[in-house]
Amino acid sequence: MKFIIIFAHVQPGELIRLLKSNVASAYLLEGYQHILPYGFDHIAFILGLLLLSPRLKPILWQATAFTIAHSITLGLSMYHIIAPPLNLVEPLIALSILYVAVENLLSAKLTPFRIGIVFLFGLIHGLGFAGSLSQLNLTHEHFFTCLIMFNLGVELGQVTVIFAFYFFLARWFADKPYYRNYIVKPLSVLIGLMACCWIVQRIFFLF
Repeated sequence: MKFIIIFAHVQPGELIRLLKSNVASAYLLEGYQHILPYGFDHIAFILGLLLLSPRLKPILWQATAFTIAHSITLGLSMYHIIAPPLNLVEPLIALSILYVAVENLLSAKLTPFRIGIVFLFGLIHGLGFAGSLSQLNLTHEHFFTCLIMFNLGVELGQVTVIFAFYFFLARWFADKPYYRNYIVKPLSVLIGLMACCWIVQRIFFLF
């Protein structure tokens, strides 16, 4: 549904032209690389979400909420409707990762509030995506094209992380009695420690 919304105003044949464009391909790759292999913080956040409830249905619900949220703030930021400072956004992204890691340690199952929290944090992550995209100096001629393709690249990167996690880890170990103690907790502690380092680093260098 999300992709249908994105391309709702694309004229027939335009999507093919976008995909064939060198500019479009470049921004698609840029968006993908913003997750894999360079988006360590976003990968950590996604993995933190997946650890607590590794079933495919809850994973997809959380991914959908995150996608819709970051698409909203990415678009609003790129069109200069909102312009929060990056020196606040980047530490907040790291703080969102820490929150998810701590929640994984304190809660043994997915709570009804997780989707709302994921949506809220998705709004914050979208501002981070916008900050990265704005540094690429989009031209007015290709602005809409690049915005679409960058966002699509981000989504492809996230989907890669989700399915890699599911098929290489969750599918085989989620039902094991040791899954929480030997997989969820150690990985959540590691993610939390990385998030703490990012918080300190980003406050120190950005403020």
